[in-house]
Amino acid sequence: MSTYLLEVGTEELPYKFIPQAIEQLNQGFSKLLEDNKVQYENIKVYATPRRLAVLVYGLDNKTSDEEKIIKGPIAKIAYDENGHLTKAGEGFAKKNGVEASDLYVEDNYVHAKIVVKGKNIKELLAENVPSVFMRLQGAHFMRWGYNDEKFSRPIKWIVSILDNEEVKIKIIDKESGKISRGHRFSPIKEIEIDKPENYIDLMRKVYVIVNQEERRELIIKLAKEEAQKIGATPYYTDDLLEEVTFITEYPVPALCEFDEKFLTIPEEVTVTVMAVHQRYFALHKDGKLINKFITMTNYIGDEFKNIQDGNVRVIKARLDDAVFFFGEDTKKPLVDYVESLKGVTFQKGMGSMYDKTQRLIALSKSIASDLGVDSKNIERTALLCKADLTTNLVFEFTELQGFIGADYARVSGENDAVADGIKEHYFPLNAESETAKGIEGQVVGIADKIDTVCAVFAAGKKPTGSSDPLGVRRAALGVMKTILDANLKINIDKYINIALKALPVQRDCAEEVKEFFVQRMIIMLSEKYDKNVLEACAIKNPLADLADYVLRVETVKEIKSELLLENANRVVRILKDVKGSSVDEKYFVEPCEKALYDAVQGIQQTVDYKAYLVQLENINPIVTKFFDDVLVMDKDENVKNNRISLLSLLKNKYEFLTDFSKL
Repeated sequence: MSTYLLEVGTEELPYKFIPQAIEQLNQGFSKLLEDNKVQYENIKVYATPRRLAVLVYGLDNKTSDEEKIIKGPIAKIAYDENGHLTKAGEGFAKKNGVEASDLYVEDNYVHAKIVVKGKNIKELLAENVPSVFMRLQGAHFMRWGYNDEKFSRPIKWIVSILDNEEVKIKIIDKESGKISRGHRFSPIKEIEIDKPENYIDLMRKVYVIVNQEERRELIIKLAKEEAQKIGATPYYTDDLLEEVTFITEYPVPALCEFDEKFLTIPEEVTVTVMAVHQRYFALHKDGKLINKFITMTNYIGDEFKNIQDGNVRVIKARLDDAVFFFGEDTKKPLVDYVESLKGVTFQKGMGSMYDKTQRLIALSKSIASDLGVDSKNIERTALLCKADLTTNLVFEFTELQGFIGADYARVSGENDAVADGIKEHYFPLNAESETAKGIEGQVVGIADKIDTVCAVFAAGKKPTGSSDPLGVRRAALGVMKTILDANLKINIDKYINIALKALPVQRDCAEEVKEFFVQRMIIMLSEKYDKNVLEACAIKNPLADLADYVLRVETVKEIKSELLLENANRVVRILKDVKGSSVDEKYFVEPCEKALYDAVQGIQQTVDYKAYLVQLENINPIVTKFFDDVLVMDKDENVKNNRISLLSLLKNKYEFLTDFSKL
């Protein structure tokens, strides 16, 4: 078994491209080896800002021999009347390197079974690795120097080694060797890689931690240790960690301090400036933000003063702007900004954000009424939820919409329920984040997202492929997650119809929107439940009551009775093209008909679906007896129709739970 290493060194790569490259290289090498039937144990892809590296472990030393069946000419052309090969037959045998005795006839054609000998793994890698690498795709690829090929950044060096032997390759204008380069500030600039197994440890000697997972964990550890020195804890998100991981090769923390006056502005602003705009780790002490932060440097040395001073200068300028905007914005109450929304377009043809606000007020009031909750705070939240979009601070930091609105609401004297609702109506912010906790944020958020989805579909801009106008996929998931997390009894179907009627552009797309919601719901829940079960339970409109739908899914996924599945599907097959009316007992011929009728009549429909399933399972023997004793399609038309009607009653009982034909 062999180990192969490819390392491609570059100028600093855009950090957003690196995770894509890791995934693409993993897939590219897997496909290369599997297509060529090469056995291997594992593929590891490592990346830093200045290098992409692939390590393939447990490689066979050659591709597997492969048997192929080659189809030749028609038999009567390959053989003469005496059964001897003709010139055409001899040519086919010679071309494929087989003897005449190895040929055989099948379906009136001559065939040859040949064995394609495996290729040396070194030869395979040399021929294919450059093309695997050059299939990488990413944004803003360019030509560099005088080269025709495009890549994210100029390539500076290549290492290509199989065990302790070089595999010579060329990518764009660089040829491979065994020499890699260390960290930019490493005293050792170049290092020879003797064999792939030593790569990770050798790079550590030149201050490069090539394993991105190790770097990520080290960044967390270093940030916590540095913060602990002053009794603080660092704030970080997955996005911040990913970015810092892919802009450093050797992370080293530096503690910095800024003026305490900046703590007077909303905490979300300061934290966002540090995390999103400057890649800093904000620090909290006793639950409160403090005027210190950690920057993770990509530096080797002991002199941090210039680094600290430079970072403090940068953040001071950013926070000075924030302080100014905050002061200007809070000179008037948040409600005064609502009128300015008339100048902000929601989307073309769908009016302004002011128009959307009025729709949200009406839709939120309707939802609140159906839920039986007081709508006063909900309507106030709906009125103010978009007001911060016209403030200076949100214009500068758009990712803080809602958070700024909540802070400005409190400054303006709005109650906490309204302030929290303004912030939470945007929740969930992504697939993993929390949903709104307060009823104000829940109701207004649901109304807002339904309005957005309906507006996009009414404008004829429904999502296709990678296109997701106004994030409607996320919006639909947000509606359903909020309803399920808060256990709200909300008929999405009803509010889709209301929202569409309130739009300035009318388009008959209600069914499209509803189907979109159902499909997003199935995708969302398919991480937990089998897709067949989800689709089967969608026989009853899931949007009418999501909680009820999930309860049925939970029950159906536990069905163990093969007899129940068999009986239910038999009923579905018989009634495929027919439908019964009412059952008349005078047309019962066999005792099993009355027994089944009584059993079906005795099934009590209940939302205790586990108990309902037991009822269906309990009548299995009676259903089986019915099918054993009677022929549904009797010669007597009245008897036949009566039996069809009886089975239609039974089918309705089955479909109260699910569509058994999809299980």
